Amino acid sequence: MSPRYRVTLTDEERTELEALTRNGKTPAKKFIHARALLLCDAGENGPGWKVADVAAALGITSRTVEHLKKRFVEEGLEAALVRKPREKPPREVIFDGAFEARLIALACSEAPSGHRRWTVRLLADKAVELDFAPSVSHMTVQRVLKKTHINLISGSTGKSRHKGVRPL
Repeated sequence: MSPRYRVTLTDEERTELEALTRNGKTPAKKFIHARALLLCDAGENGPGWKVADVAAALGITSRTVEHLKKRFVEEGLEAALVRKPREKPPREVIFDGAFEARLIALACSEAPSGHRRWTVRLLADKAVELDFAPSVSHMTVQRVLKKTHINLISGSTGKSRHKGVRPL
């Protein structure tokens, strides 16, 4: 069975939590966590509710209340109220602005010999060949081109016009 944590608030902590629940400007999650800590307070001035009762009253799970109590006891009031920021992003950034700029420049260049125009698969293969990135999906190329409004099948992809072609 997991260890149970006992929340005993000091007068300053209780005053701060009550102010958070009364000012009307507190974000919802912070408000609920503050109310849960106030209800779980087993000190002299606290009601000392059971975890299940607190969870039912606030519309959260008892596991959330247990985790909240654990964070309060181990890390303090501020850690219990505010979510800890991530130490690293969920995914590494592989294709940055420099990659996009090189890909767009490639798309605006002349198509390889034997092809009338660039295709997203040709661009992806050429980007790997030119070592823009270790591997590039054709869908990644498509997203970059769509984001920058480059259309590979239109009359002009941004490159200069051929001589002898009159503008319409």
